Amino acid sequence: MDPVVLSYENSLLRRSDVFLLEGPHWLNDQIIGFAFEYFVTDCFQRLNKMAVFISPEVTQFIKFSADAIELSLFLEPLDLPSRRWVFLAVNDNSNQSAGGSHWSLLVFHRNSNQFIHYDSQNASNLVHARRIAMKLEPFLGSGRKVHLVEEDCPQQCNSYDCGMYVICIAEILCEMAMGEKGPHLPVQNITPDFITQKRAEWCRLIQSLVQRSSYPITH
Repeated sequence: MDPVVLSYENSLLRRSDVFLLEGPHWLNDQIIGFAFEYFVTDCFQRLNKMAVFISPEVTQFIKFSADAIELSLFLEPLDLPSRRWVFLAVNDNSNQSAGGSHWSLLVFHRNSNQFIHYDSQNASNLVHARRIAMKLEPFLGSGRKVHLVEEDCPQQCNSYDCGMYVICIAEILCEMAMGEKGPHLPVQNITPDFITQKRAEWCRLIQSLVQRSSYPITH
């Protein structure tokens, strides 16, 4: 049995998803998608008109879509030309299904007219980020070429924390956007201990949301 423990906006978390946060495990689409939903719904509501978070599943679809009309059906409702920030979690999976072994964060920043890639493992996802950026560019309404840059990013010291780096970096960038700041990270603040602490914080957050819902977490 793998019971549902939390239904939150468009996210559905099962016990096995929450377990990934509790230990030294690679995070899946569901946890990252939930974090993005939480940022939009609770944490950074003031950014709703200027920022959009694209779910990991849709990002993977963008990467492999060969039909511009089909792609527009997914992207036009997001009103990307009005957004100053667009956040996407990049996965290294080589097919359209969920999976893979590494996450990174791709951000479109309108003020600098750049795609900015934050990769906690030596730009290993750069080819995937470039492919997504190429597919997304025609829908941004920029009117000029959008270049991709690899931003200085704190590096993970294990094989499983990449998803937490994506969540934490996205959160910090949102805080900076709230203060009208640019997309350059305070790298010195994002340490391995900080990432571990954030894992525990997200576990506590989910527990608190579960207590307000009708789904008990059982071990």
